[in-house]
Amino acid sequence: MTDTLVPRGPDAGGVWLSPQATLGHRRLAVIDLAGGVQPMRAARHGQQPCVLTFSGEIYNFRELRAELRQLGHDFRTSSDTEVLLHCYLEWGEKCVPKLNGMFAFGIWDPNRTGRAFCSYVIGWA
Repeated sequence: MTDTLVPRGPDAGGVWLSPQATLGHRRLAVIDLAGGVQPMRAARHGQQPCVLTFSGEIYNFRELRAELRQLGHDFRTSSDTEVLLHCYLEWGEKCVPKLNGMFAFGIWDPNRTGRAFCSYVIGWA
């Protein structure tokens, strides 16, 4: 599914499948080379896991990670990918104005009637 994207993401690739959706990803590793494996899954408060595929960089991910830790989020990696996913888990679509970076992402959220949320922002400030 993602073979044609290898030149844009030569470092890693992954595919997540469910009966309702499929997300594919190719990665050019920049931050947390080992920990930012995608598509990435996470859940909060006993909900079904959301799944994220993300390309780009969140410049303020360290500040967001600190804020999310204060709100009770735990992190397994040092990646901005995981911070983005937890931002969505905490704030839903309202996470986008909190992000400063250059990125595109898609999230499959089975807790919100299975809809996907996607965004593209350049230098959001």
